[in-house]
Amino acid sequence: MIHPKVDDAFCSEIELLQTMQEDSFGYFLHEVNPENGLILDKTAENWPSSIAAIGMALTAYPVGVERHFMSRHDAAQRTLVTLRFFASSEQSEAPDATGYKGFYYHFLDFKTGRRAWNSELSSIDSALLIAGVLTTAAYFQHQTPDEIEIRALADMLYQRVDWQWMLANAAVLCHGWRPEHGFLPWHWEGYDEALILYILALGSPTFPIPERSYTAWLTTYEWKTLYDIEYLYAGSLFIHQLSHVWIDFRAIRDPFMQTHDCDYFENSRRAAYVQQQYAIQNPMEFAQYGEFCWGVTASDGPGTLTKKMKGVQRSFFDYVARGVPYGPDDGTLAPWAVVASLPFAPEIVLPTIDHFNRLRLCVANPYGFKASFNPTFPSASIRKCGWVSPYHFGINEGPTVIMIENYRTDFIWRLTRLCPYIVEGLRRAQFSGGWLA
Repeated sequence: MIHPKVDDAFCSEIELLQTMQEDSFGYFLHEVNPENGLILDKTAENWPSSIAAIGMALTAYPVGVERHFMSRHDAAQRTLVTLRFFASSEQSEAPDATGYKGFYYHFLDFKTGRRAWNSELSSIDSALLIAGVLTTAAYFQHQTPDEIEIRALADMLYQRVDWQWMLANAAVLCHGWRPEHGFLPWHWEGYDEALILYILALGSPTFPIPERSYTAWLTTYEWKTLYDIEYLYAGSLFIHQLSHVWIDFRAIRDPFMQTHDCDYFENSRRAAYVQQQYAIQNPMEFAQYGEFCWGVTASDGPGTLTKKMKGVQRSFFDYVARGVPYGPDDGTLAPWAVVASLPFAPEIVLPTIDHFNRLRLCVANPYGFKASFNPTFPSASIRKCGWVSPYHFGINEGPTVIMIENYRTDFIWRLTRLCPYIVEGLRRAQFSGGWLA
């Protein structure tokens, strides 16, 4: 059970975070196909499901139970529907299958669960799905038929993934595969969200990648100093969060972090401060950037176009991986990405959340903050926040629910510390110290 931290002293903070959690959790209650458990990627007409959003939902359901947003019975039933779908879905080289070699296509038709949009068989999105699958096994430990089946299905789905195949005869893991053309030309290099992918691939009892693959990945890292802050560089804020949704990196270190006397949790704290400092410096003079208005990440945007704004020709983008300080950046900020940094730097995140609330970014939105906003881009709205995305995304709502919980109680982190596959993956990546000791 969840036990609140003793430092949750201020009722207003507790109420704020509880409301944000419950609002975002609503996405997984309503944007779901009850027949197969698939979760919409985005609240737009005729939009598909994304497997990453499903992994978020599976992880959020235990939080929902503990926070009394849903019953344990309902959470177990939803989880079973989802796991049974993936267990029985077609795994083949057919262009309309659900997956192949234990991996799944990035986007699936919301109704049928088959490949959508000719998307790739995605290594990272499959990893985020599997992380959610393993979380369900760690949580549903009762000796009831439903929970026994959840654990069995979760184990099967994880062990079925052929991580070795996804190396594509290279030193580091490949981004993905398409039945029409084979493996994609890109491999995971440079610090990015693939940290959890490597750990799951290392920990597999059936198809583990060699330890030298992780070592090869570490050689592609860039350690930088920005705004007098030393850290392992990645421009988009989400990169410093996604793996942390599931894994507690506090005080555990791999060889790279040992060399730099740091850990990935501390690195994410520094990344949050880099983001804030970039907004304070505001080199491109975007509207409203500042101490309490920051958060540049992969997000929805106003669209691909160029406008002259107050004498300055500015380029704007649609959905793109925005980053700091090297861009791309068009003045678009993502409140959810700030919330997801809450465990790392609450002292700068909480005042920023309060500022976003004052901008009325939650007004008339069923799931809390919309995906993104751009004060520099003109809008007919009387609100001061300028353009606001009309959509919600499952991969935004998930980190909001889960990282608030990790900040308050370490709940998901405590669950996954019990997962033998994650522990084995960390050990094979030569992590040591902290709770691993």
